[in-house]
Amino acid sequence: MRRLELVGWITVAIILSGLAIPWFLWGSSTIVAGLPLWLWWHIGWMGLTAVIFHLFAQRAWGIGIETKPADSSDEHGPDRTSPAPGGERP
Repeated sequence: MRRLELVGWITVAIILSGLAIPWFLWGSSTIVAGLPLWLWWHIGWMGLTAVIFHLFAQRAWGIGIETKPADSSDEHGPDRTSPAPGGERP
């Protein structure tokens, strides 16, 4: 399941990156509300990207870089690798 989720987020990132530049609007002189249409594309795209990044940060931050299996429940053992409360261990 995590692998499928990782592939999904990679696909979303490629699409967001690929359509960030509106190649299909180059050379267009269409003006909407005083600004070029390509600029409105960027404004809308940045808003959409911000929403998607927020979803990614809330749901999948760190996906694909885990070092332990997701079902490992031994978080409090003597060999834990996460920082101790209040800072990092010496």
